[in-house]
Amino acid sequence: MSSYADSQHAPPRSSNQATGLEGQLRSMILNNSPGPSEDRSHYAPMTAPAPAPAPAPAPGGGHVVGHHSGYSSSPLTSAEQVMGAEEVNAAAQRNAAARKRPNQAQRRQMSSQLSIPVDTRPAQQSNWRGFDNGLNQASQHTPFPRHQHTMSHPNGNADHFRARQHTQNSWNDGPSAPRNGNSFQHNTSSYTGYQQQNRGGPFEHRPRHSPGMSQGYRRQPFTQEEVINQSVLLEELSFQALMSSEIDRSGIAEKESFRQRIESICRQVISDHEWHTNANPEFPPPSVELKCFGSLSSGFATKSSDMDLGLLSPFSGLQPDAPGSPIPRLIEKAFLDAGIGARLLSRTRVPIIKLCESPPENLLRDLLTQREKWENGLDQDHTESHDEDEQGGDQNSEVKDDESAHPIDDHSSIDFTSFQVPDEEGQSHDFHLRQTSKHNLAAYYGLAKRVLRKAGGRDVTMSNARDFSPHDWTVLNLVCQAFVHGLADANVRKSLSKYPSLAFDLESGFPHNRSLLGVSVQVEGEQILHQWQNWSIAGDLLALEPFIEQCIGYWYEVQRKQNFGQDPISYTKELQLALDKIKKLPPLQLLLLEQSQQESVTQYYQRTRILIKHLKVSAENNTDNIRRETVNKYIDGICYEDVRSGMKSWQVATDTWDLDAISYKHKSLHLAGELARALNKKLYDDAVVQDVNHYIEVLRRPLQQTTNAAGKRSFIIPITDDETAQLVARIKTLPDPHKMAPNQPRDKYRDPLEFPKDGAGVQCDINFSAHLALENTALLRCYSLTDPRVRALVLFIKHWAKVRGINSGYRGTLSSYGYVLMVLHYLVNVASPFVCPNLQHVGPAEGPRICKGYNVQFWRDEKMIVQLAQENRINQNRQTIGYLLRGFFEYYAQNGSLSTVPGRGFDWGRDVLSLRSPGGLLTKQEKGWTGAKTVYQVQDPNEPSVKPPTNATDSPQLSTASNPANAPTKGTAVKEVRLRYLFAVEDPFELEHNVARTVTHNGIVSIRDEFRRAWRIIQAAGQGLPHDNLLQDVNDVDGGINKFIQSIDDIHGLEKAANV
Repeated sequence: MSSYADSQHAPPRSSNQATGLEGQLRSMILNNSPGPSEDRSHYAPMTAPAPAPAPAPAPGGGHVVGHHSGYSSSPLTSAEQVMGAEEVNAAAQRNAAARKRPNQAQRRQMSSQLSIPVDTRPAQQSNWRGFDNGLNQASQHTPFPRHQHTMSHPNGNADHFRARQHTQNSWNDGPSAPRNGNSFQHNTSSYTGYQQQNRGGPFEHRPRHSPGMSQGYRRQPFTQEEVINQSVLLEELSFQALMSSEIDRSGIAEKESFRQRIESICRQVISDHEWHTNANPEFPPPSVELKCFGSLSSGFATKSSDMDLGLLSPFSGLQPDAPGSPIPRLIEKAFLDAGIGARLLSRTRVPIIKLCESPPENLLRDLLTQREKWENGLDQDHTESHDEDEQGGDQNSEVKDDESAHPIDDHSSIDFTSFQVPDEEGQSHDFHLRQTSKHNLAAYYGLAKRVLRKAGGRDVTMSNARDFSPHDWTVLNLVCQAFVHGLADANVRKSLSKYPSLAFDLESGFPHNRSLLGVSVQVEGEQILHQWQNWSIAGDLLALEPFIEQCIGYWYEVQRKQNFGQDPISYTKELQLALDKIKKLPPLQLLLLEQSQQESVTQYYQRTRILIKHLKVSAENNTDNIRRETVNKYIDGICYEDVRSGMKSWQVATDTWDLDAISYKHKSLHLAGELARALNKKLYDDAVVQDVNHYIEVLRRPLQQTTNAAGKRSFIIPITDDETAQLVARIKTLPDPHKMAPNQPRDKYRDPLEFPKDGAGVQCDINFSAHLALENTALLRCYSLTDPRVRALVLFIKHWAKVRGINSGYRGTLSSYGYVLMVLHYLVNVASPFVCPNLQHVGPAEGPRICKGYNVQFWRDEKMIVQLAQENRINQNRQTIGYLLRGFFEYYAQNGSLSTVPGRGFDWGRDVLSLRSPGGLLTKQEKGWTGAKTVYQVQDPNEPSVKPPTNATDSPQLSTASNPANAPTKGTAVKEVRLRYLFAVEDPFELEHNVARTVTHNGIVSIRDEFRRAWRIIQAAGQGLPHDNLLQDVNDVDGGINKFIQSIDDIHGLEKAANV
C-alpha cells in the first residue's frame, strides 16, 4: 500500500484509547455533531461547525475511518462496550434538547460542508493526458461533480473506506470475472476480494463516484447471497441475449453486398450530375463513398440493427447536405427506378433516405405515388417528429371554427377567447382559443398548449420559473383566460368565474399569475363535481362514504384561495393533490367509470366489482338504487358504440340488473363486434366469411345460467349440437380479431409509408451529413475495444430496451445510441474500479481535432488500445458482466436514500449525462436545458412544397419561439423542431445536441418505469422470490395465453384455453 494510504491507516491504539474514541463517536452520531479535531492536511479545506467538547484524541493522532455500522476501527471487549454505552448515555442526557432530526435546510447545509478529499500526490510526468487535465480544464485536479458524496465521516477518504469495506465484505465489490469477461463461476469462491487499482498507470487520476454516503440516508447493503443471486440471474440472461441477438457473419455479408449495390447507384447519379449539369468532366466517381457508421461499425450491432451509411462526395460542386442540393432527390429517384424502396425524409434533424432492399409491391407503389406528388408540387412532406401534446383535437388552432358552438356568456362586447400578443417590434398578432365538439378536455388542453407556443409563450414549471419574464406571464395569463372563457359548457364557465384564481380580476390587489396546467386541473375538477351534484344517487353514496364531503370541501377551499398567484407552481401542485383525493374515492370512480380501448371485458368487470366491494353495496339493505345505477354506469362506460347500444337494448328487453349476467353478455357482444368489424374491413378470407357470420349469430343467442360443482354460477351460451361445436372449433383456428389492425387503437406515430419490420430485405438509412456521426462511431468503437465486457453489456441493454419497447426516438422514447451512452457513462464514471477510461481525456497529448466546427479529439489509437487491454493495463476491474448489469440497473432505477450505488443514483430531473466531462454529469441548469424549446431551421428552398423564407439566414437555427414574430407561418421554408429536455444526454462532440431530445413525457415515464421494473425483478431474484421475466417482450402481454380462444371457452363454458 502506498505511503499515502499508510498515513490513513493508523494501527489501533490501546484498549482505553479505543474505548474513548468509540464512545465519543457514538455520542457524535446521536448529537449530529462533527468529529474531534484531526489532522486535515490530507484533505481539502472545508467549513464545518465547531466540534462539541469531547475527550482528546489518542496520542499520536490515531485516525478514525468512519462511523459506518460494522466497520469499527478495532474489536471491542465486553468491558469496552459497557464503558462506551455509559458514555453514550451521559452524552445523550447532556444533549437531550439538541437531539432532533435536522430540517431540510440544515441537511442541505450539512451536505454542502462535506468536502471531497483531494489527492495531493504529484502527477506523473508523461505525455499521456490524465482524466483531470483534459481540454479546457483550468487546473490538473478537477473538482468532483455535484452529485458525488464523501463517506459518512466528513473527513473520510474514499479509497481508504473502500479498502476497509472490502476487507469486511469482500463480495461487496462484485463478483470477480475472468479478464476476458465471457464466463461466470456460479460459486462463492469466484467472488474474490477487492482488486487494488494500479495507481501507477496512465489512467491514475479520475474524478469518480465514491461508493458510499451518509449512513443515515442509505439503506443497508445487500447480503452476499442476494448479490450473488442477482448477478447470476443477469449473467445468465446476458448470455442468452447475446446468443439470440448478436449478428452473425452472414448477416454482415448480406448488408455489405447491398451497400456495394447502392454505392454504385450513388456514384453513377452524382457523377452524371457533375459531368452534365455542373460541367465538371474531371469529377472522379470513386470519390463518392457510402461509409458505414453506427452499430455495425462500432461493434454494437444486433441481428435487428439497420445499416447506417454516410454519403461522402468531397469533390462535388455543391455538397449533398448543402441547402438546395438536388443530389438527395436525384438519388431517391434512382433507387425507386431500380426497384428499391426509397423515401427521402427532409424534416428530420439531418436529411436522410430510408431504404429497403425488397419492398412489398403495395409499398413500392405508394412510394412512387408519393414521389409523383412531390414532383407535381402536391406533397406536404410527412412530419417525422411527433409532439406528444399535439395529438388529437383540431390541428389548426387559429381557425375560428364552430364559433356558434356556444355563445359568449359575457354581456359585454369583449370576447376573451380571442387575444392579441405584441412582438418586440410592437406589432400585434391575433390568437383564438375555443372548445368545440371535437375536443374533450384533454384535446382542448393540448390545443391550448399549441396556441401558447405559437404565441411565443410557455407554461411555467419549476425548472423555468426563475427565467419567467413579465412578457411570459402576460402571454400565459391571456391563454389561461381564453382557455376558461372558451369552454363549451356554460355552467362550468359560470361556476369557475366565481373563484378568485379564475376571475381574471387585475384590480383585486393580489398576484394574479397562474399556470395553464393548474387551470386545466381546476376545469377538470369542476366538471367532475358538476356531474356529482347532478347524480341521482349522490346522496345515497354520501351516506356510505362520509369522507366524500371532506374531500370536496378541501377542493373548494383550495379553489377559493386568494394568494394563488404568489407561487403558481405550488398552487398547481395543491390543486392536483386535492383533485387526486377526489378521483380516488370509490363513489367518484364509479361516477367516472369507463372502459378503455385496450381494456378487456374481464378487466373492466373486475374493476367494477372492486368498486362495488369498496362501496359495501351488498351489505346494505337500501342500496337497490346504487346497484341499478352501477349497471347503468357499467353499460354507459362500454368503449365501443355498437356494443354499448346492443347492451342497452338487451338490458331493457330482459330487465336484467345482475352485474354478473351483464358482464357475460358484454363479453359475447364484444367478441361479436370485433368479428363484425374485421369482416367489414375484409380482414378474413372469403372462405371463412360464412363461418364468421354464423358464429356472430351464435354469440347473440340468449344466455343460460349454470352452476358448477363448487356452487359458483355463470352465464353461458351453451353448445347444443354437433354443428355448433364444429363451428366453434373452426372459429378457434382464426386469427384473433382484437389483434388485427382495424380493431386496434390508432397509433399516433404510425406512418402510412413506414417500412415493414420483416420481409423487406436489408434496410438502411443514408445520411447526407454524417461527418460527426462517423466520428461518434469511431469513439464508440474505441470504447468497445477497451474491455470485452463493454460490448456484451451494450448488446444486452439494447436487447432489453428493444423487447421492452423503449428504444424508438420516433415513438417518444430513446434511441439505441442514447442507451449506448448511458452504459458508457456507467462504465466510465460509476463502476468502481472503472471499466473504461475516458477516451476524451487520456492518450498522447494532441491539439484539437476539428470537424464541422466541433472538437472531436479523443484517443483513437485502436492498435494501442487493444494491446493495453490484452495486457490488463487499462483497468483493474474484475467484476462479472452480471454484477456490472446489476449496478447499471440500480443506478438508473434508484435515486436518493433507497440507492446503494455510488452517488445515490442518477437524478433524472437535474442531471445531464455528459460522457466527455470529468465525472460524467452536468446539471440542466448549467447547460441551459431547463425547459422545452421550439427551434426553426431552414429548409431546402428548392422543395416545391414550401416557399422561400422572407427572413431566413444562413444559420441552420433561426430562432426559438420566444417571439411570435419569429414563429413560422405556413408556406415558409423553415421547419419547427421541438427540443425537449425531460431526459438529457449530451452528445460527446456536438455539445448543444441533446441525444434524448425526442423523449416525450410519456416516453420518460415508460423508460423510468422499465428501469424500476427491472430493479424489482433483480431484487426479487436476489431474495429467491418469484419474479417476472426481465426480457419478456412487451408486446406479449398475454403471457403465452391465447386470449381469443380463452374468451370463446368462457362464453360457452368450455375448459380453459391451453397455452400456445
